[in-house]
Amino acid sequence: FFLLIENTFCIFSRRKKSFAGEIVLITGSANGIGRQVALKMAPLGVTLVLWDIDDEGNKETSRLAQQNGASQVFVYHCDCSKREDVYEQADKVKKEVGDVTILINNAGILIGKKFCELTDEDFEKTFRINFFSQVWTCKAFLPAMVACNRGHLVSTASGAGLLGLYRVSDYCASKSSVIGLMEAISSELYHEGKRGIKTTIICPYFISTRLSKGFKSARPCLFPVYDPEYAASRIVDAIKKEKFYLIMPPAVYFLGLKIFVPRIAVLLFESYVKFPQSMDEAFGRK
Repeated sequence: FFLLIENTFCIFSRRKKSFAGEIVLITGSANGIGRQVALKMAPLGVTLVLWDIDDEGNKETSRLAQQNGASQVFVYHCDCSKREDVYEQADKVKKEVGDVTILINNAGILIGKKFCELTDEDFEKTFRINFFSQVWTCKAFLPAMVACNRGHLVSTASGAGLLGLYRVSDYCASKSSVIGLMEAISSELYHEGKRGIKTTIICPYFISTRLSKGFKSARPCLFPVYDPEYAASRIVDAIKKEKFYLIMPPAVYFLGLKIFVPRIAVLLFESYVKFPQSMDEAFGRK
């Protein structure tokens, strides 16, 4: 109900006039959603900071961003699963570029194994990349935003963070943790009077990136698999409108209603949309 009201008000909300002068850091920028967000941001007068472990892919994102009109692009090799690397690269960014004003946490991993097939190392890896990387980047860049009461935290969570789903127990847990983290940070900022710092939580269904490994929706009318360019355009629009949540497609809203219906109804709904079969086809291969 709250999300419906928020989106109704956002229809009439005033867009930001300009992103000019903003320093935008994007993690996982070498491909997929991260690259497309960088390309959408490029002509808006921002300074782009690109973090990824794929150096060649990141350089290509930089080249394409400059073709799209980006005036300044800084490329860094950063393994977001390693706390020391995050803090080291963050210090370099502060010295070489300046204080980040828009932080877009996008780096992520999806293994796609059943719970009993996941090793302890799998769980730890998923949480380091999907959750703890966002803890560390916020720790690194939020203090400067707090000091001037200005900035924007953008976190890519997932529709899977709203509901536990088949074959993604580690992924669901990590994305649910991201949602809880960002809601808690938003609450702290509000009650401490730092209302110039905005928060946006992205909760999509599957996007056709390397992460999804060819996942195909059995009910595309309800749960379409969006292409990264379209998803990026929605994300940039949500940042402009300073939306707290971006949930896409609309059917994902119903995943948040789990507390109002019996668990069996949720399981039957999963069966109807053939989610388990789709996951087995995408991730069950050897």
